[in-house]
Amino acid sequence: MTLSKLVVKNITRRRGRFVFTLLGITIGISSFVTFLSMGGSLKSEIYRETAALGANLIVIPKGSCGYEQLSVLVGDEMPTNITGDEVKKISAIKGLTAVPFLSQKTAINNKPVAVSGIEPSITLIFKGWQLARGSYFSSLDEPTAVVGAEAAKQFQLQPGSLVRIRGEQLAVKGVLKETGGRDDFTLFLPMATAQRLYKSIERVSYVAVRVDDLAKTDAYMEKIKESVSLGVVSDKQMLKSVLSIVGTVNITLQLIAAVSVLAAAFGIINTMLTATYERKREIGILQALGATRGKIFAMFMLESGFYGLMGGVVGVGVGLLVSILATPYISQNAFTSLVKGSGTGTMIDAGVIAVSILFSVAVAVVAGVYPAWRAARLTPVEAISYE
Repeated sequence: MTLSKLVVKNITRRRGRFVFTLLGITIGISSFVTFLSMGGSLKSEIYRETAALGANLIVIPKGSCGYEQLSVLVGDEMPTNITGDEVKKISAIKGLTAVPFLSQKTAINNKPVAVSGIEPSITLIFKGWQLARGSYFSSLDEPTAVVGAEAAKQFQLQPGSLVRIRGEQLAVKGVLKETGGRDDFTLFLPMATAQRLYKSIERVSYVAVRVDDLAKTDAYMEKIKESVSLGVVSDKQMLKSVLSIVGTVNITLQLIAAVSVLAAAFGIINTMLTATYERKREIGILQALGATRGKIFAMFMLESGFYGLMGGVVGVGVGLLVSILATPYISQNAFTSLVKGSGTGTMIDAGVIAVSILFSVAVAVVAGVYPAWRAARLTPVEAISYE
């Protein structure tokens, strides 16, 4: 009998023990893969949303933290602390285009949806939107709405449909073509209508600014700060800040998952030590037949590695499946909006799969070193005389 066949036979001899040991490593690796794949999707979506924003500078209330900068990207509800006069002062600076936004939330069929108040004509040009159905706003204060492609699909909205916002029914005037970003999940209102409904007259949440000369971006930042007492961040600064937040959360979740993998490693140690005691007589017979200590050690190490390989492969599959199935049920907030907006919520990366399986095998092999060493130290006489 070859060494590989002997390894498989020994592992499957106690099927209950085999299943539960394998389950431990599978759960740990699936948790690790779930967080890793969803984290990769988050980073990818942040880069995409930053590009889709179409702005070089973002004007926000002074002292705003990274979380509020993340809210700009995902369209989460934000305070309306920027006045209309401040928007006019920013717009008056030559060499830039300033577009104000009012970010709020509403619910349709008890499901949250982002609401964005916009200045129709300038935002249409700024964003480069195209209509799939219906028509666009014709005035600054008409009580109508234009919806993103995914929002229209999710809530079965079309031109002529009615939506209730803050107790007032508004007609859907048009549906935008798919943009591939969070605009697809947003309900857009004329700025005056949004300000009236959310009691934020002459106030907005933030201002997106596009400069004519990228080489003068820092100079424009200073001009804006001189004109108004507000905070100004560049798209690169915002990206760095948001990625820092997401990275910290990601690492924390992965450390939690790593603890569960470590717990599974102790399960492998326990299983292999038990097998060492149960198979003392078998080890003695193998030694009597000419098996060296190195071969005994290798046999137990292969058994441990087999647990890691099987647990890694199954764990990767379960982890990717969980991350796909869990996405639609994630509560909507500034962090998880990006995951929900990315479609499946999972970035299937060959690197993630390879690293996870190798990590599983490595943990299992390390866990098997001590039991394999104990088995290899047995003398033929001691092993054969064991009852």
